[in-house]
Amino acid sequence: MVDPDKIAFMTRNEADMAFKRRVRTIFDFINPSDEMRVLDLPCGRGFYLNMLRHVSQCDLVGADLDWSVVKTAKQVLDSLPNIQIHHASIYAMPYPPDCFDAVILSEVLEHIDDDVRGLKEAFRVLKPDGVLAVTVPNANYPFFWDPINKVLESLFNRHIQRGPLAGLWANHLRLYTASQLRGAVQKAGFLIEEERSLTHHCFPFIHNLVYGLGKPLLESKLLPNAMRAVADRHDFKATGSRFNPVKLGVALFNAFDRKNTADEGPDRATVNLALKGRKPHA
Repeated sequence: MVDPDKIAFMTRNEADMAFKRRVRTIFDFINPSDEMRVLDLPCGRGFYLNMLRHVSQCDLVGADLDWSVVKTAKQVLDSLPNIQIHHASIYAMPYPPDCFDAVILSEVLEHIDDDVRGLKEAFRVLKPDGVLAVTVPNANYPFFWDPINKVLESLFNRHIQRGPLAGLWANHLRLYTASQLRGAVQKAGFLIEEERSLTHHCFPFIHNLVYGLGKPLLESKLLPNAMRAVADRHDFKATGSRFNPVKLGVALFNAFDRKNTADEGPDRATVNLALKGRKPHA
């Protein structure tokens, strides 16, 4: 099992408390070891791959459908050994059957038209007894995480999916209930070993602050270098002054997050649902 202190170190400057909880959960689910081969799809800019390489020597493969993201991931991870990055669709993975020990599908099923089809591809490329680690946004999310959409849904049965006010619904086709996620995973052939509900307590409007405001500022390079360095998810060495605005914000967000647990239970409003599946032997 990966030392929890190492995970805490890698995420100590993370402003998205829900992402921090997802990282811990995925490491718990797949329990990476040096002899494993792990697929992360979509790999995005390579955050999980970077963390996995930091704590193990397992064979890592990342794939994403967005060419610009693939290019960025390759650039960022270029100096790290034994990581392959591919341009690929979740519906047609360019890998033979039974070739991975673990597959990470974090925050992807809500973006695709046919989630069961995507899960079946993950099933195909996993070895028998291989582990699937899934996270999705919870349809029963906390009011303070995304107050704007919560009010719109309650009063008008509508939500915002684009722009800085999109919140939890940003570019998503759906949010999930626990039964919906469970049903999709079971239809794909997996056995379900564990389910978790993550992140109930949160600073008000944190999603809008981190992704609607903070992320665009970071990507546009308008932030001072000291702030950008601390906010960089790829840089585990960045420390920064305790008076750095990013670190002050993280300290404030952490004060709310300390009340959260590894699993909030099935009926509580949370930001994410997480599920550990396993491919059975034939």
